[in-house]
Amino acid sequence: MSLTILDIGAAAARIAGKVLRTPAIRSDALSRATGAEIILKLDNLQATGAFKERGAANRLALLTPEERACGVVAMSAGNHAQAVARHAHLLGIKATIVMPRFTPVSKVTRTAAWGARVVLHGEMLAEAAEHAHDLERREGMVFIHPYDDPAVIAGQGTLGLELIEDFPDLDVLVVPVGGGGLLTGCAIAVQARKPGIEVLGVEVDSYRAMKQRLAGELVSVGGATIAEGIAVRDVGELPVRLLGKMGIEILLVPEAAVERGIAMLAEGAKVVAEGAGAAALAAVLTYPDRFAGRKVALPICGGNIDARILANTLLRNLLRDGRLVRVIMEIPDRPGMLADIATLIGNQGGNIIDVSHHRLFASPTVQAAQLEVMIEARDAAHGAAIATLLEESYIVHRG
Repeated sequence: MSLTILDIGAAAARIAGKVLRTPAIRSDALSRATGAEIILKLDNLQATGAFKERGAANRLALLTPEERACGVVAMSAGNHAQAVARHAHLLGIKATIVMPRFTPVSKVTRTAAWGARVVLHGEMLAEAAEHAHDLERREGMVFIHPYDDPAVIAGQGTLGLELIEDFPDLDVLVVPVGGGGLLTGCAIAVQARKPGIEVLGVEVDSYRAMKQRLAGELVSVGGATIAEGIAVRDVGELPVRLLGKMGIEILLVPEAAVERGIAMLAEGAKVVAEGAGAAALAAVLTYPDRFAGRKVALPICGGNIDARILANTLLRNLLRDGRLVRVIMEIPDRPGMLADIATLIGNQGGNIIDVSHHRLFASPTVQAAQLEVMIEARDAAHGAAIATLLEESYIVHRG
């Protein structure tokens, strides 16, 4: 089975008006921070918050009347689920979605809101897929694969087609990789329009299935990741064949780089991205020399991040950057100590955002207390200066 730019062009015509043609913008903030010229393709602006609408819309549009009557079933960690649910709803087709039990609540809720029957099964996507295929056999539904389907891949490739139309002078396209459908479709599209453009895939360290498959290695993945949208064990067989023929390289990024990418997109570009959606930026942050001075396109392929996870990620990034400083102090247990410490911090321009005062259990003597203070600073140097000032008067342990 092969796919060409003609298939992707046909998909673009087929889904026009059903899927948003998302903007691609240059980010000055990220360009300054990375040393590359960063172009963001904002597919987090799709109705369901992710690029998966493209493939789902194209695949469902090709169903026969008999297949529509049978209904559809899909397995997904969230974004494909919402896409299939939405476009099945628009076409009046019954949809059942099987999702792993770890799927964020926000994605489960949004999928159900489109009228789909949601079934939570298994710890990983592979287990959800097995159950979905079982439902396909037992109930006679049509299985809509999230990435190992030529019509789905062609639909995903429309993202790359739009991108190269808007920015024909791109040097590099960096694409997050789960099952491989988006990378495959985009690589076909952009290389057909601009031969010689570099196309790279990105996986997180703990889920490097595509890199292992392309190298002919046994797949070994697992562990917690904020990029659950690309936490895939069983990548697509069609993507493996096509990516292997094209010689596409896969980069690996650590979890911390993905978290930093989420925070930089939110703070610098004013863009909300989920872990998978920030993976491409994580690659630029992890391999800065490879991208310096080049025009680099990054698909923000999804923005469906749980609000609590986003908040925690932003706070963790502030701690890493030194803009949040945690100090644990041993202080005399006498009146006025808290006021004195607050004054010292305030006079230095620090902002106290949390205080925990322990007398009974944490202090070494009944005459002392332990004080834990979280301070907001302008930057790492400012935070270090505040901590140094406190050390002149108290015993301080920096967190």
